[in-house]
Amino acid sequence: MIRVRFAPSPTGHLHMGGVRTALFNWLFARHEGGKFLLRIEDTDKNRSKKEYEDEIINVLKWLGLDWDEEVNRQSERLSLYEGYLKKLFESGLAYYCFCTLEELEAESQAQLTQGLPPKYSGKCRHLKREEVEERLKKEPAVIRFKVPNRVVAFHDMIRGNVEFNAELIGDIVIAKSLQEPLYNFAAAVDDFEMKITHVIRGEEHISNTPKQILIQEALGFDRLEYAHLPLILGPDRKKLSKRFLDKSMDDYIKDGYLAEAIINFLVLLGWHPKEDREVISLADMVKEFSLNRVQKAGAIFNPEKLDWLNGYYLRSLPLKIIVEKLKKFIPTAWLKKEKLLEKVIEIEKERMRRLNEFPDLAGFFFDLPDYPVLILNWQKTNAATTLDNLKAVAEALRAVPKEDFSKKTFESSLMLLADARGRGEIFWPLRVALSGREASPGPLDILEILGKEESLQRIQAAIKKLS
Repeated sequence: MIRVRFAPSPTGHLHMGGVRTALFNWLFARHEGGKFLLRIEDTDKNRSKKEYEDEIINVLKWLGLDWDEEVNRQSERLSLYEGYLKKLFESGLAYYCFCTLEELEAESQAQLTQGLPPKYSGKCRHLKREEVEERLKKEPAVIRFKVPNRVVAFHDMIRGNVEFNAELIGDIVIAKSLQEPLYNFAAAVDDFEMKITHVIRGEEHISNTPKQILIQEALGFDRLEYAHLPLILGPDRKKLSKRFLDKSMDDYIKDGYLAEAIINFLVLLGWHPKEDREVISLADMVKEFSLNRVQKAGAIFNPEKLDWLNGYYLRSLPLKIIVEKLKKFIPTAWLKKEKLLEKVIEIEKERMRRLNEFPDLAGFFFDLPDYPVLILNWQKTNAATTLDNLKAVAEALRAVPKEDFSKKTFESSLMLLADARGRGEIFWPLRVALSGREASPGPLDILEILGKEESLQRIQAAIKKLS
């Protein structure tokens, strides 16, 4: 059975790139009828934080990317890594290195000066056991793995055949101590112990693959299948800017993005369905997903496309669900005006791309903002004419019965005024008087939502401003 894993490190916030990796692993497992596992790589004791782990778990749950077994934490498996490290020592494939950072830097600079790729020289490779034991009592040391001088080749399910010359790598550090394994070693051990069959991760990890393969071979593990996803690039096809790199998934949630939109957006960052379409359901993703349809070239991160998708999914939601989702974004007082809120959502959802935009888009329905008197005037129309036009509008609206105050009843009379005095001269100051804004839904729609009493009060306030 296929077994894949998502293995984030809780040393910082979870970002879009990490979530895309989780999604592609999840889709691959679900499409193939395999298992999706979650592993928390928290061996970095100084930087790993519980809050980051909680964020990882909460985001995956929010997205609906469920895992099939209990969460696996590296910090709970230290004795396991120690056993495998000792095995490497026993086979002569690991050794303690006492070189200081200053010595390593000087060595690296000397190699660069000679036009050579920097790598560890193997200075501590042949220290005698007695000397090692004596120095361990008084000097700090790390554990290095003896990298053989040969070519490491593997088949990448996305990129095809890949080769690395291990001679250029040098002996790598695999642990700070027997109780402190580093990434490449711990990942190789965990993938074996968790019976992982396929590793799907970002292209930035491709240089780690030959190192992990060599560790696997040294410990007698089976070779895994690898697939490296394309880099995520900015709209200019260059590395993503810090603005996007620093934005966590939690930030996107707080901005009012929907899980469906995030998943739809991320799956198209490097993969495409059989038919060229922008909107695809999670069920269809599972049905169609294949690594054969993952591209090699970088995937373009287009925030406008994400906003468009989010707006699409928002408009597709039932009204009651939108109200429920908006609760975290609007004042409690608005929730008490349920009928008004529902009418406002109906009219504003066409313009809304994110939930956090709603208070700004619709706030004027609940509280008319102060606005400068000058914006009441349509183009070159003077204040006196605008004042006269608003008085005529107010008079027409007063004639409409309160219980029958709707577009059907007041539209014809207002259109007569507009035909006689000019559309802009009538509807522009009416829009501003009702909303306090230059951009808003149409004034007739606002009138219908606000009702006769509130509408006339706002128009009267505008008349007072002009007076």
